[in-house]
Amino acid sequence: MDKVNSIRLDRAVSQVTDLSRVAVKRAAKQGRITVNHIAITNSATKVLNTDYLCLDGRPLQEAGPRYFILNKPPGYICATKDSNQSSVLDLLEETNKRKLHIAGRLDIDTTGLVLITDDGQWSHRVTSPRYQCEKIYHAQLASAIDSHGVAKFAQGIWLKNDNKRTHPAKLEILLDNAVRITITEGRYHQVKRMFAAIGNRVVKLHRERVGEIILEESLPEGEYRPLTAAEVASVNKP
Repeated sequence: MDKVNSIRLDRAVSQVTDLSRVAVKRAAKQGRITVNHIAITNSATKVLNTDYLCLDGRPLQEAGPRYFILNKPPGYICATKDSNQSSVLDLLEETNKRKLHIAGRLDIDTTGLVLITDDGQWSHRVTSPRYQCEKIYHAQLASAIDSHGVAKFAQGIWLKNDNKRTHPAKLEILLDNAVRITITEGRYHQVKRMFAAIGNRVVKLHRERVGEIILEESLPEGEYRPLTAAEVASVNKP
């Protein structure tokens, strides 16, 4: 049997909405909050986790784990908050966004697949090199690349200021200066630094896949959708 706990009304409502506790207090005084179908105007009232809470007639409940895929445009940072730059979280029309975080960040000028969740264990499996979750990118380079570059990527690259090689990476040449890269890590600016280490430069970078999750062409830039149950489960495969 689940343990029954009590909590202040203002805290209970603020935890499952974007409202501050001051805003919850104001809403309660206005009669907008009901507990078990009864309006409660005192926000300090203790409620149980088994109580039925509504705001403006809409039921409130703790959201289960949320998982989204977003097609990131350039010019957005992968951070929860920044006073000077727009965050990818600004593109989401979701409540309680402060509980969400990015599972595997992209640079401000890199585009493509971004995963967003409030499930910390799930995102750890995406980002930790221990789980070998592949991240696949398409890159335009400043200069043509040949088979020697492919071999260097396969061996692992020594990055400036790092004390060990990158994990072996797969580099596919699509055109002279267009490539597809598969890595299983997520070091700071990793793909760009790998090409810099072999005397080249990334002009444009786009992430198209993480594990078995693919960014489909039908998802417009700047738009997002919930992951399917199969996509969520694919990350947890042994």
